[in-house]
Amino acid sequence: MSRIAKAPVTVPKGVAVEISGQEVKVKGGKGNLSWRVHPKVRVAQDEGALKVNPVDETKEAWALAGTTRALVNNMVMGCGSGFERKLALVGVGYRAQAKGKTLNLSLGFSHPIDYPVPEGVEIVTPSPTEIVVSGADKQLVGQVASEIRGFRPPEPYKGKGVRYADEQVLRKEAKKK
Repeated sequence: MSRIAKAPVTVPKGVAVEISGQEVKVKGGKGNLSWRVHPKVRVAQDEGALKVNPVDETKEAWALAGTTRALVNNMVMGCGSGFERKLALVGVGYRAQAKGKTLNLSLGFSHPIDYPVPEGVEIVTPSPTEIVVSGADKQLVGQVASEIRGFRPPEPYKGKGVRYADEQVLRKEAKKK
C-alpha cells in the first residue's frame, strides 16, 4: 500500500486545477500542463487539495496511485513555481551562449553545437560557463539538461565536460611509470 498516495496535494494560490474524467489540467503563472490519469486511479478535488485514490484495493492500483500523486504534485509545483537545473561547463575554451530558441555550445569539438530549445523550456546563460534550464514540466527540464550534458559528459581524469552544478565527479589517478 502506497503511503505517498495517502498524502493530499495542496494547491497554492495562483494555480488552478481542472479535473474532467481522467484528464487533469493545471494552469499557473509558469505554464499550463495536462495529463491523462490511469483508469485504475481516481483524482478528486476538495477545498484547495487534491486527493488520489485507487479504484480497487489491489497492489498495482496502490502503486499507480502513488505514482499519480507524485506526478500531479510535480505538475502543481511546476505551474506554481517552476523547476530548474543548473549546468556548469568545466574546461579551457568551453563556452555556452543562448540565442533566442537555440543554445550554442563550444565544447572542444571541431564544430560548434547548436541545440534547439524545445517548447516549454527556457535556457539562460548567466555566464559563458553556466547554463540554467527552467520550465514548468519537471520531466522535460531534466531531459533537456541530460541531453545538454550528454554532448560532453565529465571525464574522470581532469574533470572536463558539462556537469550538473551540484554533481561531484569522481576523479581517477593518472597512470604511473
